[in-house]
Amino acid sequence: MDDFWLALRLLLLLTVANNGPIAAKLLLRARWDRPIDGGVLFRDGRPLLGHSKTWRGLASAVLLSALLAPVLGFSAAIGALTGALSMVGDALASFTKRRLGVPTSGRSFGLDQLPEAVLPLLVLHEPLQLSWPLITGVAVAFLLLETPAARLAHRLGWRDTPH
Repeated sequence: MDDFWLALRLLLLLTVANNGPIAAKLLLRARWDRPIDGGVLFRDGRPLLGHSKTWRGLASAVLLSALLAPVLGFSAAIGALTGALSMVGDALASFTKRRLGVPTSGRSFGLDQLPEAVLPLLVLHEPLQLSWPLITGVAVAFLLLETPAARLAHRLGWRDTPH
């Protein structure tokens, strides 16, 4: 039963990390929405990451995760690390999607969800003594729950896209 609660707490922390940028965009609108890649194009002529990966989003993921982590029984440092790694995973997914020709904010099931969940879980494996079945379960739960949650957020006007 302890693994179930740990998995649920990790899933909540990952959800906050990944929705922090959306909350910040809703609250701050266009303020501090500078793209992380500075609008740079890669050698293939496509954006390095795309305009939707912003410093505001990175900062909000780190800050909100650090603030929520103690409520969930983790240290603020673990929360900040989770937020940062989740955004690194998201940026790696965006980089890969641009190379595959998927436009900014374009959909790619699996690639849109897994890197932002798996990267933090892999790094936290040792410090939190996470088992491989738990890591797999949290990643699969995130994959399966993120898509309907994104659709709901889109219907509520919280997200620009339903994915």
